[in-house]
Amino acid sequence: MPPNTSAIPRFERSHGLAHVRLRPGPAGARLEGLEQAGSAKAFIHRGVSGLEVVFLNTSGGLAGGDHLRYRLDLAAGCQATATTQTAERAYRSNGPEAKVSVEHRLGAGATLDWLPQETILFDDSALRRETVIELGRGAACLMLEAVVLGRAAMGETLARIAFSDRRRILREGRHVFIEPLRLGTEALTSGVAVLHGARAFATLVMVRPGAEDAVGPVRAQLDEAGVSGGASGFDGKLVVRLMAADGWPLRKQILRLLAVLKPGPPPRVWQI
Repeated sequence: MPPNTSAIPRFERSHGLAHVRLRPGPAGARLEGLEQAGSAKAFIHRGVSGLEVVFLNTSGGLAGGDHLRYRLDLAAGCQATATTQTAERAYRSNGPEAKVSVEHRLGAGATLDWLPQETILFDDSALRRETVIELGRGAACLMLEAVVLGRAAMGETLARIAFSDRRRILREGRHVFIEPLRLGTEALTSGVAVLHGARAFATLVMVRPGAEDAVGPVRAQLDEAGVSGGASGFDGKLVVRLMAADGWPLRKQILRLLAVLKPGPPPRVWQI
């Protein structure tokens, strides 16, 4: 006798793709093409420091089985900033993972600041994300990823979690930065070797000639209350890692570092 499948709930899944193509223009870049499907959208506006691309998820967050894809192609010589409209939220999953795929391709001499706002993980969330930035000859990028483990102001605590976050930067097909991160439930209560009670953490990576020269100015800014961090640099790379008691002091520290690492103000949607 076949099983009674009518008793098995079916959940609606969210899927989306936003793909933006830019070419050189008077503000450092101009729109060449835009593809949007499902819950992923993008809008483009001119900021103080040039063109800004803002990706957004109209579904309001990520649940198990959702799949979101963002892609940005910069032609040779383009300069742009890309971000997300608000913090992304990964909600409780009934089993399957939510997936986020980010892919940015930069032509020769292009420059991209990829500065998404925080990802907030809720209890029992399951999220797998991969970010790939491919640099052409002479291209440069600044990449940020920030994660908040529940909102302290809302009294949220996490008991279980499954989070996988893989970030890669390539120059002309060769990896210059690889960071695989996997956090399970045991990480929530681990000691100094892992989170050590931190509720928020972030990584900033700059890849460009002379990036290591910013180590000194960056270290001089690593004194935000409630945040610990470190910076290192070599061979055209700068890496900054931050841990914080909550998302608010982490954001304040990030904004101070962005003032050192990029010209002009942060993306408009970041401004408070």
